[in-house]
Amino acid sequence: MEKKLDTTTENKIKEAARIVFYKKGFAATRTRDIAEEAGLNLALLNYYFRSKSKLFEIIMMETLSGFIQRIAIILNNEKTTLDEKVAAIAEHYIDTIIKDPEIPTFIVSEIRSNPGLLVKKLSFNEVVKNSAFFKQHNQAVQDGFITEPNPLHFLMNLMGLVVFPFIAKPILMGGNDITESDFNKIMQQRKKMIPIWVKAMMSA
Repeated sequence: MEKKLDTTTENKIKEAARIVFYKKGFAATRTRDIAEEAGLNLALLNYYFRSKSKLFEIIMMETLSGFIQRIAIILNNEKTTLDEKVAAIAEHYIDTIIKDPEIPTFIVSEIRSNPGLLVKKLSFNEVVKNSAFFKQHNQAVQDGFITEPNPLHFLMNLMGLVVFPFIAKPILMGGNDITESDFNKIMQQRKKMIPIWVKAMMSA
């Protein structure tokens, strides 16, 4: 009879792996680093997760799925306008990344390393095409409120305004004498500014 795995220990390992992978990425992380972060011996980690690759794939897919699931919920809300969707996305992702600031760099780095795996397992284009956002965007184009007909430009502009400052954070802070608290205040201010900028860009 196969021994039942302890989900508490399994979750502890996954949380430790998340912390280490976010900081170091896949290549620089050793399974020993994860075991030490979890406060467990290496043999126990290997018992729960047979390889670093398997554990990494779980963390990467959970991270990206969390991002995409949340944006899917916002994009599919038929009760909100395009402007309200922009504000909701900006607010949610700014708050999320302030809480876990390593996420953007982690995602960008690993997407570049293995884009095929992610394209195969995630369906972001389908999320967009089948969403209430897509219908609202097309209607706004037909009505002349938005001049750019491609909804992906809309989303790229929006996500770029949200995510790029976090990726460039070391440069922005180092070159301008900005503290961590100052940076976070600036990002909180951007919650109100990003919807204004996106609307101006797409209707120009």
